[in-house]
Amino acid sequence: MKLRLMTWNVHRCVGVDKRLDVERCARVIAASRPDIVGLQELDVGRKRTGHVDQAHRLAELVSMRSHFNAAMHIEEERYGDALMTALPERLVRAGPLPGYPKIRALEPRGAVWIAVTLPDGQELQVINTHLGLVPQEQKKQATALVADWLADEKFTAPGILMGDFNATPFQQPYRIIATAIKDAQLQWPGAPMSTYPSGFPFMRIDHMFVSPGIKVTRVESPFDPEARKASDHLPLVVEVEIPPRDSAGTQAPA
Repeated sequence: MKLRLMTWNVHRCVGVDKRLDVERCARVIAASRPDIVGLQELDVGRKRTGHVDQAHRLAELVSMRSHFNAAMHIEEERYGDALMTALPERLVRAGPLPGYPKIRALEPRGAVWIAVTLPDGQELQVINTHLGLVPQEQKKQATALVADWLADEKFTAPGILMGDFNATPFQQPYRIIATAIKDAQLQWPGAPMSTYPSGFPFMRIDHMFVSPGIKVTRVESPFDPEARKASDHLPLVVEVEIPPRDSAGTQAPA
């Protein structure tokens, strides 16, 4: 089965033109026709963005359902990441990633995991995350993703990890994760695409990783005027082919 997946840091739907525009972000998402979307930096009920539940509103605008994980929760205001899809799904897990207590002002980070039921009955495991900015916390968070989330017995193939990792392929957090699961951009013949900053992208910090057996058939990063303005990151879109289950109910070889 072919699927299109997107990961995108939407910067609370505030564009590089400083304009808050949830509908614009929805148009960018819809234009890429994704089946599953992972979003980072969403506001839910926050005064600074008009008290809108951005996860719910974006999902509504693109005819999907969302699962939101609040990495930060202050009274009624929440901030975090979401996974959206129109396919049958269930929430597996949502929660925090370890921080670095020596620096108190660091933004909390987390991850959200859903299982998506494909037409042949098998489940695709999908995790979306957003790592921190400080190397010490990044290392702890990447290690936790590998040792706690990817190593979970429920994370069976086929599986995908996506998000804003705030780390290039030359940095340790990326290398920790890439030893456990394959970088989708390296599984196809095209040149890897950078996504940050959106106006002139030269940093590859938004990534998608795929388990063995998943075939990557296309990688895109929309660069039209609206996508470049909608956030400080560009979306990363990966098209994959998931092998059908064999008669024993396990994933057939790719």
